[in-house]
Amino acid sequence: MAALAYTGGKREINYYFSVRSAKALALGAVLLLTACHAASRRYRGGDTCEYLLSSGRFLGEKVWQPHSCMMHKYKNSEAKNCLIDKHVVFIGDSRIRQLFYSFIKLINPQVKEEGIKHGNIPFEDKSASIKVDFLWYPEVNGSMRQRIKSWAEGSVAKPHIIVVGAATWSIKIHNGSNEALAQYKINITSIAPLLEKLAISSDVYWVLQDPVYEDMLSESRKMITNEKIDAYNEAAVRILNSSSRNSKAKVKVFSVSKLIAQETIMKSADGLHLPESSRDTNAMILMNVYCNKIMKPIDGSCCQPQPPLTLIQKIAFCFFTLSIFGYLIISLIHRNNYRKNKSCTDLESGEEKKPAISTPNVSTLEMLLHCFCKLGLIMTYFYLCDRANLFMKENKFYTHSSFFIPIVYILVLGVFYTENTKETKVLNREQTDEWKGWMQLVILIYHISGASTFLPVYMHIRVLVAAYLFQTGYGHFSYFWIKGDFGVYRVCQVLFRLNFLVVVLCIVMDRPYQFYYFVPLVTVWFMIIYATLAVWPQIVQKKANGSCMWHFGLLLKLICLLTCIYFLSYSQGAFEKIFSFWPLSKCFELNGNVYEWWFRWKLDRYVVFHGMLFAFIYLALQKHQMISEGKGDPLFSNRVSNVLLFISIVSFFTYSIWASSCKNKTECNELHPSVSVVQILAFILIRNIPGYVRSVYSSFFAWFGKISLELFICQYHIWLAADTKGILVLIPGYPMFNVLVSTFIFVCVAHEISQITNDLAQIVVPKDNSTLLKRLLCIAGFFSGLHFFSAMQDQSRH
Repeated sequence: MAALAYTGGKREINYYFSVRSAKALALGAVLLLTACHAASRRYRGGDTCEYLLSSGRFLGEKVWQPHSCMMHKYKNSEAKNCLIDKHVVFIGDSRIRQLFYSFIKLINPQVKEEGIKHGNIPFEDKSASIKVDFLWYPEVNGSMRQRIKSWAEGSVAKPHIIVVGAATWSIKIHNGSNEALAQYKINITSIAPLLEKLAISSDVYWVLQDPVYEDMLSESRKMITNEKIDAYNEAAVRILNSSSRNSKAKVKVFSVSKLIAQETIMKSADGLHLPESSRDTNAMILMNVYCNKIMKPIDGSCCQPQPPLTLIQKIAFCFFTLSIFGYLIISLIHRNNYRKNKSCTDLESGEEKKPAISTPNVSTLEMLLHCFCKLGLIMTYFYLCDRANLFMKENKFYTHSSFFIPIVYILVLGVFYTENTKETKVLNREQTDEWKGWMQLVILIYHISGASTFLPVYMHIRVLVAAYLFQTGYGHFSYFWIKGDFGVYRVCQVLFRLNFLVVVLCIVMDRPYQFYYFVPLVTVWFMIIYATLAVWPQIVQKKANGSCMWHFGLLLKLICLLTCIYFLSYSQGAFEKIFSFWPLSKCFELNGNVYEWWFRWKLDRYVVFHGMLFAFIYLALQKHQMISEGKGDPLFSNRVSNVLLFISIVSFFTYSIWASSCKNKTECNELHPSVSVVQILAFILIRNIPGYVRSVYSSFFAWFGKISLELFICQYHIWLAADTKGILVLIPGYPMFNVLVSTFIFVCVAHEISQITNDLAQIVVPKDNSTLLKRLLCIAGFFSGLHFFSAMQDQSRH
């Protein structure tokens, strides 16, 4: 009864919620969310600089998350490059002095806070010609006005950045009197026009006063209350920019410091001054406000304007637009023809007549335009998510619960959808799809949770990536060995399915091919496997069955392959020379060199070879009937199966213990290529030795496994954000609901792209050799044109 209820429950879910209805719901959600975000930016404004300066929240205890955008963590070298030949001035009291020190530590971390407390403090970095000065003006008075006036109206060179703020001294000296507040308003009213004049050519920031922790204040500061501070802040906000009509002449109000102080002032040493971590956050915000538009960091979306469309992106937009109009026109023509030719009722006899011409089948052109029409709409969503400033983006923040709780959820779902396999061979299609599926889901959770900062999780994810490559070696070797099919059609089909989506994204998202590193990796390894087996003498199973000597010949080929891999992994110069030749350099360079490609290739250099070797050994054992693959039967005899199963379990957990004890990522990465195969082989044996385990699979995981490649690539732009550095926010303020909605849309899009790729593969890569040759010439022309326009684009940039 339980089994019947279980099966019936799954059928009921599948009946009411099909893939097609899910995609329709996802489309409706995208349209609704796009309209809501567009309306919000239209009426509330979409200036992320305003959000960065005024709103945000803490993720955990120390990580500040601005509202709707991502904040970049600037390194010293980046800060110097941004501020080269710049003059920065901080004017104010001891709180501004704190901000000054935190700011210059971003340029030079060795700086010590040893300056005069109640005096001016200069700082200069001669290597980058950067000057940062702190000017002691604890009150907004005539002295401060005179200094500002010398910049605004005098012949003195104006600073590029001016940070001003003061009030607590006025409260303290005048014992919090109302007369002092009235004088503050008069003084700031006289200074405001000068600041607005400076704001035309310089960046001017007025820092609002942070709240205090009144219980910790000394007796001499007891008059500085939060009520008084709020009154001074209110006066400053009301007066500043009140006379400005020009948006360029606006003084930027730095109010976010108040929010940060509200959360952290309890940790203050004296109740007045912020703890070091909080003032460092303020300095980093200030750096983001000024430098993001100059440095354009990928993970710093705050204050960055939308990048202009490149020439190639404009051409792609025109192409997809024409495809949509072309498909609509052809569909209307076919629909009209169908209506004319459909059966009609003979009014005289009352009988239905058959049409003279049957309903025309969908033409190749119509199918092609239909695919490009859908793809164009999907690519529009990609662009809106990760290039336009329509949807919000946030930084990642790792907690153990954000990674492990979703893992438990998907494991429960995977067990719920357990079914019997159609075949019980080792690594059968259903099992490999299941394996790819749960690995991809774990990798997705790893990416969105930011778990790369936790080394044990990172090392286990490295094994999952290696397992994908292991399957590449196993699958392609098995196909070529058994089928002996080294034809161009097979190669083109594989290359098209692997690379189609990435090529489109390179065009639409303006990213290099190597940016999507996993696809170049599996593509190169496929070509290496093909070359190894296709080169003379071609040794396949049919030929090897005639003589054992062919087996030794194949092993000799594999040894040669291993030698080449070993040589290239320890000869970075030789590797870089190979991939620095044109046109390979156009594919594998990232940031002007191929180091990233060498690092990625080297990290899993042996695992594809291990997959090929495992396939060879397994198929040999299968051929000689040394393993039992019947339903419910153990793979070997009971004794051998039990021993191997015990060794596998011990090996699996031994690797996990080693990975969990890793202290240094660099050292562990060095060992990873040699030892990752231990856990992979252990998993395969645990999964396949017991017959009852080999006879079932999770259809839930297998479904995701069939679109694993699309999931891996699509996550870059429509699930994560800023090229995987952050998280896409479709529904702000509700993190869990946002993840559910964005995940649902993301999975539907990945599934649709998988279907589009399969449909286009049948059209672009036909089985007929003469037609295939023509298509290959067209593809060569396409890439030649792409290279030409890319060269024009690069020239215009320089």
